[in-house]
Amino acid sequence: MNSIPFNKPYLHGRELVYIAQAVASGKISGDGLFTKKCHAFFEQRYGFGKTLMTTSCTDALEMSAILLNIQPGDEVIVPAFTFVSSANAFALRGARIVFADSEADNPNVSVAAIEALISPRTKAIVVVHYAGVACDMDPILALAAQHSIPVVEDAAQAIDSYYKGRPLGGLGVMGTFSFHETKNVIAGEGGLLAINDSAYVNRAEIIREKGTNRSSFFRGEVDKYGWVDIGSSFLPSDIISAYLFAQLENLDLIQARRKQLWQQYWDALAPVLPKFGIGLPVIPDYATNNAHMFYLVCPSLELRTRLIEGLRSHGIHAVFHYLSLHSSPYYADKHDGRRIPNSDRFSDCLVRLPLFYELSDEQCAYVCDKIIQILSENR
Repeated sequence: MNSIPFNKPYLHGRELVYIAQAVASGKISGDGLFTKKCHAFFEQRYGFGKTLMTTSCTDALEMSAILLNIQPGDEVIVPAFTFVSSANAFALRGARIVFADSEADNPNVSVAAIEALISPRTKAIVVVHYAGVACDMDPILALAAQHSIPVVEDAAQAIDSYYKGRPLGGLGVMGTFSFHETKNVIAGEGGLLAINDSAYVNRAEIIREKGTNRSSFFRGEVDKYGWVDIGSSFLPSDIISAYLFAQLENLDLIQARRKQLWQQYWDALAPVLPKFGIGLPVIPDYATNNAHMFYLVCPSLELRTRLIEGLRSHGIHAVFHYLSLHSSPYYADKHDGRRIPNSDRFSDCLVRLPLFYELSDEQCAYVCDKIIQILSENR
């Protein structure tokens, strides 16, 4: 069998047609026809109050930090097991990042850990819906309300996923999404900020347009525009949105295929891997599975390393994931010294399997066969 990559970006249908239409329109800078179509899609399908396309989920997170007026010395609670952008967006504003541990049985942030870390200086709580599976949001939102702390959802992996019937990204004051080529629907790069509290909408438009009220000017609300706040150039080219919109038109087909592949992994591996001490994804009753990721949790770093190397020898590219941010080179001397054991365990033991739209049933079965073969040989 030919080698199997971890991920493969794809064209689903009309991506190139829409890019050509964007070019022919004479406007390929930000907020063109397809950017507006993407905004309408998310607002209508998921009921988000206001959405703004950005160049990345990182930019959407940075916008949220500005919108929340994060200042030097403020504390922001962030999961330790996440991508650097979840923390860096707030560190850029001078915040002290207070890292929270994962749950014992899955990589999502622990509600108890968040509660223990809240202080009078806490100005935001960031939750990350790992693998597109919801954190337990009701108790998190209750804690946040009790202490008047805004919650930002890093929903980079969580498009079309739900918590008790409510779409992820729509529960906190803001939600952020990614359309990086490794996500369920893609645009190469690209992101989205969903704003669920109307108090932030006007300023969000200003921050996204380099600190100017340019959006208001183009709507005819002011007769000229100028520099009225801090900001940056966060809006993407309409070419990115054109690619994305073609994917959004096929979201249900893409999701159905990814869920088939996820289930194929589960059906082949769930009956076998526990006897090797290997854990599988946990989908709590309150969450849905958007099939963003299929991962395994090995009992040790050594077995994880052998499994990844063994799969590589068979042409299969499986990868580990985040390294705990509290022990990263940048933040280790800034961390308060607490042990964060669950995050460290996932850093050492979690392995992600190939999962992308064009992965075939035969390739998926081959990956499963080789995993079982490698583990059997290493008993």
